[in-house]
Amino acid sequence: MLKKSLLTIFLVSFAITSLLIGSSIYTLYSKKRLSVDPKVKEISGIEFDKFNRLWAINDSGDQPKLYRLNQDGSIAKEILVTNAKNIDWEDMTQNKFGHFFLGDFGNNKNDRKWLTIYKIENPIDIKGDTTEAEIIKFTYPEMDGRPIQPDQRNFDLEAFVALGRHLYLFTKNRTEPFDGITKVYKVGDHAANFDAQLIDSFKTCTTMEKLCWITSAALSPDRTKLVLLDSTSIWLFENFRGDKFFSGDVSRIDLGIVTQKEAITFYDDNTIVFTDEEFKGIGGNAYVIKLDEVEKKVIRKAPQADTN
Repeated sequence: MLKKSLLTIFLVSFAITSLLIGSSIYTLYSKKRLSVDPKVKEISGIEFDKFNRLWAINDSGDQPKLYRLNQDGSIAKEILVTNAKNIDWEDMTQNKFGHFFLGDFGNNKNDRKWLTIYKIENPIDIKGDTTEAEIIKFTYPEMDGRPIQPDQRNFDLEAFVALGRHLYLFTKNRTEPFDGITKVYKVGDHAANFDAQLIDSFKTCTTMEKLCWITSAALSPDRTKLVLLDSTSIWLFENFRGDKFFSGDVSRIDLGIVTQKEAITFYDDNTIVFTDEEFKGIGGNAYVIKLDEVEKKVIRKAPQADTN
C-alpha cells in the first residue's frame, strides 16, 4: 500500500511538473516570429530604423558591426563602425532624432574603469557599408580605485535608453549575496567624458541572479513606457514623471522558460520585440508581444495624488 501511495504521489508530481514546463515553453514560443541568422547568434541589442527595419548587434568577440535583418531573420546588410571596438557591446537604443547609440559597457568582472557608448546616425542615412561614430566615455565615481567588494558588484551594464539629451543606464547586478537591485545612472548623449550620475534604483527579485538581472531596456516611441528585460520576464513601467521611471505603475509580464534574453525594443507604442541568444540549440529567436493583449501582473500602482 505504501509503495502504491508513493508511486501515485510521484506520478501526480511528474504530471504537474510536466504540465508547468509545457505551459512555460508555450508561453515563450507562442510569441516567436523568426529565427535569427547564426551570424548574430549572440544578439545583444536591437532597434528599428526610420523605415521600421530591424537592426541588431552582437555581444563581445564580433567586429564593431550592425546587422539589418530581413523579415525571415537573414542578414540584409552589414555596417562597420570604423573607429569603434567591440570589447563588450551589450545594448542599442536611439533618441527621438533617430541617432543610434551602441553600448560598449559590459563589465562582467566590475573592473572596467572607463566605458564607451558609440553614437551614429540613423542607418537609413548611411549610404555605404561603413560609418564613423561620435564617442561618449563615462566612468562611475564610486569606482575610486579601491577593490570592489562582492556586495558592491553593481557596475556591470547591459541596458540603456535615451530620453531628452541624456542616456539612462540600468546596471546588471552581480552582488554577492544577490540583492536584486538595478541602479540607474545618467550621462549626456554627446561626445564627452562623463561621471555617471546615480539617480535611482529598483529591486526586481532576490531569488537568483540569472533569473532577474537586467539585460536590456527600451522606451516606447511616445516616451510614456519603459521596459526592462530579464531572463524570464519584462518589467513594464508606466505613468512615471519625467525621468523618475520607477515613480508610476509597475507591472510584470511573464515570458515563460529561462533563455538568454538579451535585447528588447518597441516597434510601436503597443508592440514589443525581444530576442534571445542561441545556446546549445535553444533560443536565437525574435519574439513579439502586444501590450493590450498580454497578461500583466500588477506589482505596484502609483500613489494617488492628494486632491484635498
